[in-house]
Amino acid sequence: MTIKEIQSIIKDFESSSLMSLELEMDNFKLRLSKNKTDQVVVKEDRKEEAKKEITYKDTPAPQQSNHQIIKSPLVGTFYASSTPNGKPFVEVGQHVKKGQVVCIIEAMKIMNEITSPYDGVVKEIFVRNSDVVGFNHNLIRVGDPHEK
Repeated sequence: MTIKEIQSIIKDFESSSLMSLELEMDNFKLRLSKNKTDQVVVKEDRKEEAKKEITYKDTPAPQQSNHQIIKSPLVGTFYASSTPNGKPFVEVGQHVKKGQVVCIIEAMKIMNEITSPYDGVVKEIFVRNSDVVGFNHNLIRVGDPHEK
């Protein structure tokens, strides 16, 4: 499935009266929800299952158990800063606080600020500026400031 097809599905979903949509085809899954509380519940319910899912080739699993991964809550384009030539929201080695904006994901021309659910230090950024990311794609690894 191409990104254009995915964007078309998202656009149709946004203009429909549906509150949620799940689409599964071959090795592709798409989950959309207009209810923000549903998204949080899905994240909590799927923690164990998410650990078992296959990660992207360029997205290695964390090596240390006390590190937390910030994942994409939607399909879209990853942006490290608010403007094309702007300073990134976060860089490796930078301290982050819970609720701090770490990136933007653009979906259907809507800029969605992604915030850190954790306090810690950015240990690794898995994606590059303008990369297309999927639902649950690993974005940033946050860890204890006293560990490597």
